[in-house]
Amino acid sequence: MTIANTRQALSQLEAKLREEIAALPFPELQGSALKASLSELIDTLTRLHLADDPIYDRLTRLDAAQCQLDLGLYGLCADCESEIEQERLIRDPTVQRCLACDDHYRHEHRHELRLNH
Repeated sequence: MTIANTRQALSQLEAKLREEIAALPFPELQGSALKASLSELIDTLTRLHLADDPIYDRLTRLDAAQCQLDLGLYGLCADCESEIEQERLIRDPTVQRCLACDDHYRHEHRHELRLNH
């Protein structure tokens, strides 16, 4: 996947997330708030106590992926720094870990994950 394709995929995901956020029943998330930067939008969701909403997680992962792309670190595992498998990045361009580290992370945090569901 080229950088241009990755940027396009991330932009499409951002547009979709902004549409989902616009549908949330919070007047603070309408108008100019939707045109804010991702970090400002994340801050607004935090102030509205929406950090547990799945859209918050997706938005923060998108922000991280865009930052990594800008820094030239996109596609590297956040834990072991090896390359993330291309299939995983194609399936989800915001993925942060290689398969091995993701499995380890999920195993280590399974108690936390269970509490959230």
